[in-house]
Amino acid sequence: MGFRHTSVLLEETIENLLIRPDGVYVDGTLGGGGHSSEILKHLSSTGTLIGIDRDDAAISAAGERLHAAEDDRVHIVRGNYSEMPDIVRSLGVTSVDGIVLDLGVSSYQLDTADRGFSYMADAPLDMRMDRRESGTAADIVNGASQKELFRILRDYGEEKFAANIAKHIVAEREKKRIETTGELVEIVRASIPMKMQKNGGHPAKRTFQALRIELNGELSALSDSLDGMISLLNDGGRICVITFHSLEDRIVKSVFRKNENPCTCPPNFPVCVCGKKPTGRVITRKPILPGEQELEQNTRSKSAKLRVFERIF
Repeated sequence: MGFRHTSVLLEETIENLLIRPDGVYVDGTLGGGGHSSEILKHLSSTGTLIGIDRDDAAISAAGERLHAAEDDRVHIVRGNYSEMPDIVRSLGVTSVDGIVLDLGVSSYQLDTADRGFSYMADAPLDMRMDRRESGTAADIVNGASQKELFRILRDYGEEKFAANIAKHIVAEREKKRIETTGELVEIVRASIPMKMQKNGGHPAKRTFQALRIELNGELSALSDSLDGMISLLNDGGRICVITFHSLEDRIVKSVFRKNENPCTCPPNFPVCVCGKKPTGRVITRKPILPGEQELEQNTRSKSAKLRVFERIF
């Protein structure tokens, strides 16, 4: 199966990047190359595109789509976007004009059953975005304590029945190791009252989200690296971040606000004495959401939010 992923909020992202034909742009979540291919259309022969992804399937597919081998403007690197400053500098680039992050799991990863991201097909309980890593979601499910499982499901899945699901997982794994997505789905179903399963989508959705976030360190990668990405931007450069759940969006919103107003002085101080200066401004006071047409064409876009920050020296 080829790497397929429909880029969400594509037009809105490209519009907000304010692409300069000779600029340098980084797609930190390359995926199938949807955003990158559109950026390339706006670049002249002197422009530069750097694509980063930790999924080997994405690297291969995007390389073909972007004709990376024949196009001197394109540089594709396998790695985590949290390593962006080091990756960019290793290519001899000191600053960039724009950055795109399209977070979460791709359509390809969800639809490729043996990757273990989906609760819709029975497959090994994997969920690694980077298959060079040794640990899998099965290791968490079978190795984490009941207390730790509860924390993961509560904090990363915002799961109301986190305590009961954690208890059921521990009880089941004492009988035999939990190896597949199907086994986990059945455990989750048994942990949630039937009347609560009729609304709110698939009962295992939040559990799978939580395990994926924990395994791949998604929230820590985001919160620890946004400041560094903003510091990479040239004056007037922009970073566009697309999130798919409230936990990610909260981090992006908070980091952007702190970069716009970093002052830590008490509110009653007449003048700032902490000396912390803004690094830029928030472009999106409220997140940009998909329009009706996109929502009709791509159901996975319904939870997407785009936030934009502009670097100002």
